[in-house]
Amino acid sequence: MSEEAREPIIVSTPGVVGGRPRLQGTRITVQDVLGALAAGDTIDELLVDFPYLMREDISAVLRYAADHVGHQGIAAE
Repeated sequence: MSEEAREPIIVSTPGVVGGRPRLQGTRITVQDVLGALAAGDTIDELLVDFPYLMREDISAVLRYAADHVGHQGIAAE
């Protein structure tokens, strides 16, 4: 499968980055990407810093995070 055609996949593997969710084939965790974006880095900056990533990888991280955020609300006082 060519690099352009691969599907970005989030995996968790015991013993690799502490089993935290990461982009398959890398040691870049979901938390790493979200932290960089939260700190103000842009997607384009991440792609320059990590040239082996594709825009679809960042999208996969965002989809994963959105799917795994708890939806439990806290009552306002």
